[in-house]
Amino acid sequence: MTRLALLLPLALLPACGLPPLTPAAPDAAIPAASAPAPVPLDPTPPPPPSPQARTVEDFDTTTAEDRAEALATPPAAAEVALGTTIVSLGPPADPGIWIETPLVDSPVMGRVDYAPAGTSVALELRPSGGPPGSGSQISLAAMRLLEIPLTALAEVTVYGPGA
Repeated sequence: MTRLALLLPLALLPACGLPPLTPAAPDAAIPAASAPAPVPLDPTPPPPPSPQARTVEDFDTTTAEDRAEALATPPAAAEVALGTTIVSLGPPADPGIWIETPLVDSPVMGRVDYAPAGTSVALELRPSGGPPGSGSQISLAAMRLLEIPLTALAEVTVYGPGA
């Protein structure tokens, strides 16, 4: 029961709609690349967590191979920095390694760097539909791989395919 009490606030965090913490313009744009070339998305996403999921490990249904591939994928030669954004934990029951961000207009594969931990992960970039500066949500699996504390609002740099 204690674990549920600890995870429940995490599940509600994305609904808070918290503004960015810094006065500088988050999602400060590095000019977006014109019409990025589509990069194939993972055709077999991980399964959703079971309804009985209670722990972080229960909710993160990515495989060890998925995690290793996301960490080992080198930056693409043609990738460009799309900008920085403040991330918070997205819905824990939404499986996979992804970020929903206003920095893209269509789903593509990309990469996110988290400078404080020196970590980088290849993931699916999903459009959030929000205005620039509205922040982003990131999957539980991606936060764990980037070593971002699950309750943090963290600044990351987002990279996508070049033109």
